[in-house]
Amino acid sequence: MIPTSYYIILSAVLFTIGVMGVLVRRNAIIIFMSVELMLNSANLAFVAFARQFQPAVVEAGKSIISPTAMSGQIFVFFVMTVAAAEVAVGLALIVAIFKTKHSIDVDQVHQLKG
Repeated sequence: MIPTSYYIILSAVLFTIGVMGVLVRRNAIIIFMSVELMLNSANLAFVAFARQFQPAVVEAGKSIISPTAMSGQIFVFFVMTVAAAEVAVGLALIVAIFKTKHSIDVDQVHQLKG
C-alpha cells in the first residue's frame, strides 16, 4: 500500500504547478486549466487525509466504517460541484471576451472597463 505522505507530496507538487500556471501564463484558458489543477490537487489531499484518518468501528469481529469516514469524499464532491460552476462561468466570460477583443489574452481584459 502506498503511504499517505506520497499522496500529500503529489498534491503539493500539483498545487505548485497550478499556482505557477496562474502566475506565469497570460492565456485565459491555460489559467482556468491551472485553477482546475489546483482544485484537483486539493481533492487529492482531501481523499488522502480521509484515508489516513478514517475512523473505523469494530463490532462483533467485523469492521464497520463510520459515517464520518466519508467526509473527504463529501468535500471532494462539493469542490467538484464548485469547479463545474466555475468552468461554466469562466468559459462564458472567455467567449464574451473573445467576441469583443478577438483574443483571450488576460492583459486585454483591463480594456473592457467603462
